[in-house]
Amino acid sequence: MNTFEPEALVAAMMSQLKNQPQWQAWTASNNSMPGIPGAFPFPSLNSFPSSASIADTMSEQITEVLNQLGGTIDPQDMTRLQQEYIAKLTALWQDMLQSKPVALEDRRFKAPEWHNSSIHAYTAASYLLNAEYLTSLAEAVQAPKKIKQKIQFSVAQIADALSPANFLAMNPEAQGKVIASHGESLTKGMVNMLSDMQKGRISQSDESAFDVGQNVATTEGKVIFENELIQLIQYKPLSSTVHQRPLLIVPPCINKFYILDLQPDNSLVRYALEQGNTVFLISWINPDATLAHVNWDDYVQNGVIEAIRVAQAISGQEKINTFGFCVGGTLLSTALAVLAARGEQPAASLTLLTTLLDFEDSGILDVFVDEIQVEMREKTIGQHGLMSGRDLGSAFSSLRPNDLVWNYVQSNYLKGEEPPAFDLLYWNGDGTNLPGPMFCWYLRNTYLENNLKQAGKLLVAGEKVDLGKIDAPVFIYGSREDHIVPWTSAYASMALLNPKKQSRNRFVLGASGHIAGVINPPAKMKRNYWFNSSAAKTAQQWFDGAESRPGSWWPEWSAFLAEHGGKKVKAPTKFGNTKYKVIESAPGRYVKVSC
Repeated sequence: MNTFEPEALVAAMMSQLKNQPQWQAWTASNNSMPGIPGAFPFPSLNSFPSSASIADTMSEQITEVLNQLGGTIDPQDMTRLQQEYIAKLTALWQDMLQSKPVALEDRRFKAPEWHNSSIHAYTAASYLLNAEYLTSLAEAVQAPKKIKQKIQFSVAQIADALSPANFLAMNPEAQGKVIASHGESLTKGMVNMLSDMQKGRISQSDESAFDVGQNVATTEGKVIFENELIQLIQYKPLSSTVHQRPLLIVPPCINKFYILDLQPDNSLVRYALEQGNTVFLISWINPDATLAHVNWDDYVQNGVIEAIRVAQAISGQEKINTFGFCVGGTLLSTALAVLAARGEQPAASLTLLTTLLDFEDSGILDVFVDEIQVEMREKTIGQHGLMSGRDLGSAFSSLRPNDLVWNYVQSNYLKGEEPPAFDLLYWNGDGTNLPGPMFCWYLRNTYLENNLKQAGKLLVAGEKVDLGKIDAPVFIYGSREDHIVPWTSAYASMALLNPKKQSRNRFVLGASGHIAGVINPPAKMKRNYWFNSSAAKTAQQWFDGAESRPGSWWPEWSAFLAEHGGKKVKAPTKFGNTKYKVIESAPGRYVKVSC
């Protein structure tokens, strides 16, 4: 009778995988991020490091990062940190020799298997100590701000990747599943991994559970206009009367729009309709090779400005309420500045959610942007080409690797579990490409050179851009824990818009992050927000005078829209008009195109 030997099965499967070209290519593509030396190292399947080798690897990689990026550490700081590290390490090993229990508060090691074995407990504790030491070294680095930020980011990537929880040979929870399932969990893990290799990304949700238009993005509406870049959706009113002026929503073009319409109970689109607004929304195309020539001007002119024209024509209103989310807000603000230069002021109001107009502090994304990296992109795709949505997704996942990468490496691959159905993570994995010329213009003129905030510096669609020329009351929202658009940077837009009429600007700060802070429907009574009706010179001064209020910020925004929505009229009963006729039902075709 043959007996099951997990180690033999693992060795056999590893030997088969390690020479597979597809595996080598996939791990190589995940072993680095642009401009970040040594970042995001994917554990080799045929490499099971010991705790000591992890410490050595960490030290070697941080030394390499420092050498490449030009950082230094004061010798006195280095000596102090080494002494503190040795003292803690000595105390840890003394506790181990005395069989004292180890306190493991890190959630990666919360499973009882880590605590039931002293070997595994002290392996985890040693790793955490090594990671703490490397983090302290990174914080002690003497270098310009952006260089230091890159070093800290790289060190965090290295430390997170080398957690013993990420390796089958060191993860007791995964090992237990292999034994208990007689190897089935390992087989399932390999199947999951091979499936993800073919998709080119790590699965974060049960994607078979969702169908766009069937159980996500289900708010009723019709596509009433389309061109090569956008479909424009007009939604069915949910009230008998509506504000005279419609609302045009410009979502980010680097994601699908349905983050704003996931489910009926958390749909911002549906909420706006329920509050008596006629809602139009842009659904951006997911570009393919036929659109590899498209630039920022095209997105502004043929995307946002064209949508404004159609919304005006169908509603019969010269002025409309406008709304931009993330880079959608950057595009919308640019478009309104272009129209202002042409003598047009179509916005009755402007809402910006987690949007950057001043890129002086662009948060953690700044680690991916420098002259070398932008020039590289410009040479490869700046004139013609595509920025892959998969690459963009990998970059964003690397900002929270333990949550969006290693968590799934452990559960999907090491434990052989299927990811649960989660609409938000399904959306997160449903990325879009960007045309190379558009993407490169955006990188250089915003993140790298911060030109958008400088009046007259940029020429877009044949006009000089001056954000201060936009004549409309403004509602700006920032999320306090946003790692993509720091709330203080969102607040910086207050100084750029209505510079001589600051009383027309309103800022609201929500709790949580870039997405969770925005998608916070009132009915759930979750979180809180901060409100201060007075503008202040700095974000901190504004916050010091702000009042914390429970629940969602959405009612504050709804009241702002109502102020500028015009009189109430009978809700329209038909979609479009004689010129702009119904093309198809929402959510349309464009949003269903995958990368």
